[in-house]
Amino acid sequence: MGRGDLSDEEWARLEPHLPRRVGRGGRWQSHRRVINGILFRQRTGLPWRDLPPRFGKWKTVHDRHRRWSADGTWERILHAVQADADAEGRINWSMASVDSTVCRAHQHAAGARRKAPRKPSKRTCPAHHRSDEALGRSRGGLSTKIHLAGEGGLRPLALLVTPGQWGDAPQLIPVLERVCVPRRASGRPRTRPDHVSGDKAYSSRRNRRYLRRRQIGHSIPEPVNQQANRRRRGSAGGRPTGFDAARYARRNEVERLINKLKVNRAVAMRFDKRAYVFHGTVTLAAIRLWLR
Repeated sequence: MGRGDLSDEEWARLEPHLPRRVGRGGRWQSHRRVINGILFRQRTGLPWRDLPPRFGKWKTVHDRHRRWSADGTWERILHAVQADADAEGRINWSMASVDSTVCRAHQHAAGARRKAPRKPSKRTCPAHHRSDEALGRSRGGLSTKIHLAGEGGLRPLALLVTPGQWGDAPQLIPVLERVCVPRRASGRPRTRPDHVSGDKAYSSRRNRRYLRRRQIGHSIPEPVNQQANRRRRGSAGGRPTGFDAARYARRNEVERLINKLKVNRAVAMRFDKRAYVFHGTVTLAAIRLWLR
């Protein structure tokens, strides 16, 4: 086993959720060897063609990652390992923290074809395809932003990629809508944490109404300008927002989670041209955190 490869314990958690070849067609190459190759590239950020020979043909590793990113396999695996963790009581639902991080885009990440991609052997667009390829131009150049909700155990519940210049507040609702942890026994998937915290960037009347409607407590500080605007409107401005400083102190959990994700160089800097492939790269990094 090489450095960074899946351990026996991690493989035992992951193997039951991997797709199996059924019916006609060729035989899958070893899932464990191919996934280790994807993880090696994710950790080091090297070009696919430079993968060491011990992982087999580089094109096999690349195509497996691209295919599973396109058809949503990585996301299904993420939900499956989250369901296992929830059944074992390893998810801290007491509070979910929402935050975002900007990832610089390498020059090779630009230049994708304008024509929409297709799933291998199908005529439909890949899951999480974006016409803008989640590339935005800001002061630092081309960049992509990762929005995520993390639980108390420093693992992501849901994530979303957008262009780097997009704001944080409009993405709080889409991120929380992606929280969906199936239950192993019976019942509907769990989609609601007990409490949500975020920094001032997420303070908006729309977000607070959404959280109140779903009966989710929240600790989001109100910026000074919003406080002044509320006072200026008098009784029409509403009551002051509630704020739990003790809960807000736990917001460092999502920042530490982002640090864990960006240990992977292919996450800290985007090399993938297509948004759905980069989404798969970040999703695999999240799966690795749930396997540990």
